[in-house]
Order: sequence, then structure tokens, then C-alpha cells
Amino acid sequence: MHVVMFADQHAETLGGAQVSTRLQRRYLERAGHTVTVVAPERHGSLARSGAADPSYLDIPSIPVTPDREYSFSWPGRRADRAIDAGFAGRPAPDLVHVQADFWGAFLGYRFAARHGLPVVHTMHNRVDVGIRATVPLPGVVLWLLNGWRRLALRGLPGGARTGADGWAYLRGLAAGARAVTAPSAHFARRLEAHGVRAEVDVVWNGIDDDVLDRVIAAAPEERAAGRPRFVWLGRMSPEKRLLPFLEALALSGVDCEVDLIGGGAQSGAARRLIARHGIEDRVRFAGRLTYDETLRRIAAADALVQTSIGFETQGMTPFEAASLGTPAVVSDPDIAAEVGGGVWAVEPRDDEPGRVVALARTLRRAAADIAGGTAPVPDPRMPGRFRQSSRTAAMIAVYERTLRSATV
Repeated sequence: MHVVMFADQHAETLGGAQVSTRLQRRYLERAGHTVTVVAPERHGSLARSGAADPSYLDIPSIPVTPDREYSFSWPGRRADRAIDAGFAGRPAPDLVHVQADFWGAFLGYRFAARHGLPVVHTMHNRVDVGIRATVPLPGVVLWLLNGWRRLALRGLPGGARTGADGWAYLRGLAAGARAVTAPSAHFARRLEAHGVRAEVDVVWNGIDDDVLDRVIAAAPEERAAGRPRFVWLGRMSPEKRLLPFLEALALSGVDCEVDLIGGGAQSGAARRLIARHGIEDRVRFAGRLTYDETLRRIAAADALVQTSIGFETQGMTPFEAASLGTPAVVSDPDIAAEVGGGVWAVEPRDDEPGRVVALARTLRRAAADIAGGTAPVPDPRMPGRFRQSSRTAAMIAVYERTLRSATV
């Protein structure tokens, strides 16, 4: 089959949804299918990487972040024409897989409607939490976002749905899909509870089989001597709670080593906070690393630290760590419950100062367990359950069911 994926950001940019899209594409192609990924074009030096890849259909965009990592495409007729023109000479599509929540989703549903194709929608975003964490006046923004949805999808099922909050927005998108999937059970149950879909398929985002095997084979059998080694990775933005982690690290007084992997708007603030607290000897900025190197760093660490709360629809990093045999300090109780073993769960608190104190306490406990050789052990079944080959097989089953229903 020919699957057309629509994304809000180019698959070669930083982010969990982008990693998932790249892996899904690769393993679908290994299974003999054709994949086209439609997403905003990148800019500057970033535009050169992957530019000649025939599986990518880049559409006109404008950069939206100072580092030009992320772009925006207006979901209008110009983009529609560019997408349709981009399919000249490509095999006829069979199915649209929307891997987006904003402009990419609108463009995907519009494309599906023009060409009479069924849609599978993987929802990656807790829109309500994400908007509250990143913008002022979130109620106004959500009202505007729902208005934009109705305008962009006018004449389609998603344009007819009313409502002004984050769940109304997701319900509107799902109205045009034949199947909805979520990358975790806890997010799937929330989607069902809020009427986004009566039944949501749970298909975890996975880890590359080949990389997993390479990293596990190269990992040392015994822990190297030295201070406890923690790793934090992700986008350095408010919803990921990097700054509260650094505050907790300083408060904890733990003598350890911390690698910070990634980049983003808060990197400068993080450096200033580290200097203010005098913890430069404990924290290193690794920058953006390749996928392989990131996983090697996780495998070499004594523990991964996950700090966002309520924002993640899956939270890839603790799953990746568990697959590599590395335990994790986990702030989000939903993620801690889904990962299962190998977790130091941070005590839930409603206020940010309380959360920082609870995280500091957990970091001290984790460091003591690591030093004492009593760190919790991840579920040994996780590497098999989290392999991308198994996740792709699960998604293909959803595709096949969707195509069967489309012919009824």
C-alpha cells in the first residue's frame, strides 16, 4: 500500500513525533510498502539534509523559531496545489496517516477529502496542556484554534464540530478519521473519556530494532566506577520543565554528573541558572546528538530523568531507557505507571515549588540507590515490546482494518 503521512514539522527535525514518523516510514518500507511524508520545508543549513529523499514531499513554509528548526505551512489552496502537484509521478495513495495536530492535520484531511481516501489519525498532542504551558491567555488561543479548525476544514466533518477547548479541537479533527491511535494507554483512555473517539487503538511509538541491538551489544556489562550519572534529554522549552529540574538538582546537593541532550529556547536560561547555583561541575551540555549517540548516552547513564508533567502523550525517553536497561526518575505519574518497573516515581504535587522539592528528594534517593547497587531494574520484556518492527506490525493491522471498512 501507499501511505501518505502528514506532519506539522519535517521528519528530520528534533522531536518525539518526528522520530516516530521517521521510524514508521523506514519500517513500513522494509515491509514492502510505499510512504510519502508531507511536511513543511526546512530553512537555511537544515534544508540540505534529506533534501533529495524521494519519500519527503516538502511544502512551502516559513520558519517560526529563531534557530529555524521548526516551520509553519498555511493550510490553504497554495499548499493544497503544491501537495497535489507533488504526487505527479508517484504511485496512487491508498490511505492518509495524519501524524499532526495543527496545519499538518488540516492539510491531511483536505488532501484525503479531495482524493477520497480514508484517514488514520495518530494523536501526539495534549493540546489543552500544551497550550497552557506555552502561551499566555490559553483560553483565547484555544477559542481561536477551534475557529481556525472550522475555517480550514469547512465543508468537512471536522469543520462542523463546535466547542472552544482543547478536547473540542481534538474531537473536531477525529470527526474525519476512520481510526484514531494514541502512543500510550493513558492518553488513549483520556481521548475516549472526553469523547474524541469511542475506541482508540494504543500503538506505542517504538525504538529502531537495529540501533537497539547495536547499543545493547556495545553496552558494558558492569557499571563503570564514578559518581552517579544522570541524563536529561528533550526540547529545552517550558513544558519539558528543564529549569525546575536544574533547581531540584541544586537543591538536592547530590554529587553527580548530568548530561543535558537537546536544545531550544531555554538553553540560555539553563546556563544562567547553572552558573547562579554554582553547579557547573555537575552539568554538561551535550547539544543535539544523533539518534544512535543519544541512545548510547542513555545506555551509559545510571538513570534517565523525565521531568514534564501532564504534557506528554507517551513520553518516549523512559521507554527508550527501559529498553536499554536504564532506570528512570519519572515525574509524570501516568508515564511511571505505563513504563512499570525500573522507575523512581516522583511524588505528585500540585504546586511548582512542591514539585521541585519532591524531585530533589527523588534525585537523592536515586543517587543513593545507584551508589549502593540497589537501583530498580526495568522490565526485561520492554526491549521486545518496544521494538519498531512490532509497533509497525500493529499499525499495519490498523491500516488494513481501516481499508476494509472503507470498502464497506
